[in-house]
Amino acid sequence: MQVFKFGGASIKDAEGVKNLASVLHKVGYNNTLVVVSAMGKTTNALELVIKNYFDKTSELQSSLQDVIKYHNAVLIDLFDNENHPIFQKISLLFKELKGFLNTNKSPDYNFVYDQVIGFGELISTAIISEYLNGIELKNSWIDVREYIKTDNYYRSAHVDWEKTQKLIKSNFKRSVLNITQGFLGSDSNNFTTTLGREGSDYTAAIFAYCLNANRVTIWKDVPGVLNADPRYFENAKLLNKISYREAIELAFYGASVIHPKTLQPLQRKEIPLFVKSFLNPENTGTRIGKEVMLDPMIPCFIVKKNQVLIKLSSLDFSYIVEENISEIFNLLHLYKMKVDVIQNSAISFSVCVDNIYNNLEKLLHHLKAKFKVLCHKNVSLYTIRHYNDKAISQIEADKTVLLKQLTQETVQVVTK
Repeated sequence: MQVFKFGGASIKDAEGVKNLASVLHKVGYNNTLVVVSAMGKTTNALELVIKNYFDKTSELQSSLQDVIKYHNAVLIDLFDNENHPIFQKISLLFKELKGFLNTNKSPDYNFVYDQVIGFGELISTAIISEYLNGIELKNSWIDVREYIKTDNYYRSAHVDWEKTQKLIKSNFKRSVLNITQGFLGSDSNNFTTTLGREGSDYTAAIFAYCLNANRVTIWKDVPGVLNADPRYFENAKLLNKISYREAIELAFYGASVIHPKTLQPLQRKEIPLFVKSFLNPENTGTRIGKEVMLDPMIPCFIVKKNQVLIKLSSLDFSYIVEENISEIFNLLHLYKMKVDVIQNSAISFSVCVDNIYNNLEKLLHHLKAKFKVLCHKNVSLYTIRHYNDKAISQIEADKTVLLKQLTQETVQVVTK
C-alpha cells in the first residue's frame, strides 16, 4: 500500500490534472490512495468568500462566481462533452455551497470557515476522479469525512484516532485506486472540520498509519525538501535524506514543505516519507526516515512572515515568576495564539506569536491590566538549524534585530 498526496500547485489547471495522470502511469498506482488538495489558489479564493459573507455581503456573489468560473474553465479544458455528468456533479456541489451560505444561522466564523472551505477539496477530487475514469484509470472517489473523525475544534481539529482507525480498517477497499480529499474530517454531528492549513499532508499520514502503508509520497513543485524556501533565499539546495527527528524539528519551526503534524504517525510505524517533484517524478527527491544524519549537513533556513512580538515587563519592577508565566500562557491558550519563540529574564518576558485567529487586540487588552506591554506587529521570524556565523550574518544583514536566541543546534532571530 502506498499513499500519494498532490497539492494545489500540482493541479492548478487542466494540464496539471493531466500531469497527475502521467505521474501515476510513470510510477505505478497499484494499491494506491491519492490524497488531493483544492486546485491552485482555491482555498484563498474561498477564504475571500467567507470574509465577504461576514464583512462585505455586496461582494459575496462576485467572489463566489470567480470560484465557479475558475473550475468551469478547468472542466471545459478536460472534458470535450459539456453534457458529461461531471458538469452536473460540480454544479450540485456549488448549489450545496450556496445553500449553506443562504441558510446558515451560526455566527461562529470558525464553524462557517470549515463548512465552506472544504468544497475546494470536494470539487477538485470529483473532477480528477472523473477525468481518470475517462482515460481508463479506474478509481473510486471516497469522501474523507466518512473516514477521518475529529472533535469540533474548527479550523484545527484533533483526530479521534480510535474511531478513525476503526472506520478505515473496516470500510477502506485496498484493491482499487482510491481518490480522496486532503485537509478535511468531520465531527460527531457530521459537520465538516479541517485539520489546519496545509493539512492534506497530515491526511496522507493518517491513512498511511491506519493502512500500514509502506510509503507516503508528497508531490511538490520543487525537487524535494530544500534547505531554504527559494522564494526568500537564493541558491537553495536539495536535502537528500532527513531523519524523522530533524524533519519534525524543521516542521515545528515552520518549514512549509512539511505539515507539523504529518511526521508523528509516520515515525511511530517507521513509514518513510518521500518528497518528490511532480514535474520530474522519476527523480529521487528527498527521503525522510530512520537515517541519523542530515544529508548534506548544511544550515537550513526557515522564515515566518507577519508574526507578532510581544514584550512584557512587570509594572513595579518585580520578578516575572512562575505564577506570572502560568497566567501569560493561559491567556495565550485562551486566545489561540501559536507560540514560536519564548525568552524571559528576571523582570521581562518576550514571546513571538502567530495571530492566526485575529485575537491579538483582545490578548493585548487583557495583558495590559497586569503588565507593561510593548508590541511589534508584522515582524519576521528567522530560524536556522545547524547554523554557522556566515548563516547568521546573512539573516541579520540590513535588518533591525528585535530578539535573538541561540541553542546548540538552532538560532532564532526576530527582525523588523
